[in-house]
Amino acid sequence: MEDNTKQPPTADASLYNGQPTDTGSSCPSARLTSCTPSISKNKGGVSVENVPSGNKQWFVLRVSYGRIIKAKAFVKAKGLEYYVPMRYKEVRKQGKKRIITEPLLPSFLFVHVTAEQVETLIHDNKVVTNERRALLSYYFDHTIHRQDNSYCNPPLTIQNEAMNNFIRLTSTKNPHIIPITSDNIQFKLGDNVVVMEGEFKGVHGKVARIAGQQRVIVELFDDCLVATAYVPKEAISIYKESPVHEQL
Repeated sequence: MEDNTKQPPTADASLYNGQPTDTGSSCPSARLTSCTPSISKNKGGVSVENVPSGNKQWFVLRVSYGRIIKAKAFVKAKGLEYYVPMRYKEVRKQGKKRIITEPLLPSFLFVHVTAEQVETLIHDNKVVTNERRALLSYYFDHTIHRQDNSYCNPPLTIQNEAMNNFIRLTSTKNPHIIPITSDNIQFKLGDNVVVMEGEFKGVHGKVARIAGQQRVIVELFDDCLVATAYVPKEAISIYKESPVHEQL
C-alpha cells in the first residue's frame, strides 16, 4: 500500500543518454537498448518516438540520496526499461576544456513497465546492510487519490507524449540545459511554444527568462522542471494543442 509521502515507482529496460564519468573533450552519444524508446537524430536535433507497449507506463521512482548509479545498475540487472537523464557539464582540467556527464536529476529514475512489474521491483528492492533507506521507492501523484482508498495517492505516471518531449530535451548534448525551480525564473512562465529549429527542434514547453536569457521550460511534474539553453525568438512558435513533430 502507498502512503501520502512523496516517493517513486519501479524500472524497465535501459535507456540511458550518457555516462556519469569524465568523457574527455566530447559528449558521449546516447546509449540505447533494443527495448528502449527509439531516438533518432536528424538535422533539427533529436526525434523521439516512444511506441506504447501493451499496458506499460512510465513510472517515476525516487532514488535515495547519492545512489542514482547504484539504482541504475539494480534496474538494468532486472532487464527493465529505464531512463536516467544526464547533464553535460563543461569543466577545465589542466587548462583544457572538457565535458563530463553527471545525473541531471539525481533523485529520480524513470521506468517503462507494467504496474505488476513496478510493484515487483519495489518489493525486490532490499535495504542493504548498514543503509536505512530503500534504494528505490514510489513517487506519488499528489493531485489525485486512489479509487479504492481516498486517503492515499497512486504512484505517479507520465504520459508517453510528455515523456517523449522530456527525453527529446534531455538527450540533447548541450551543457546549458539545467534543472530549475520556480526561484530561478525571473518572470512568470509565458506562452506555450514549440521550438521550430536548432538543436531543440520539437521540444515544447513554456517561455521564461532565466539568467537574462529566453529559454523554454519543460515541466514533467511539480518537482521536475528543466530549461533549454537560450532559444531565440525567431526559433519558436506558439502552439495550442499538440506539439509540432516535423521529420527532416
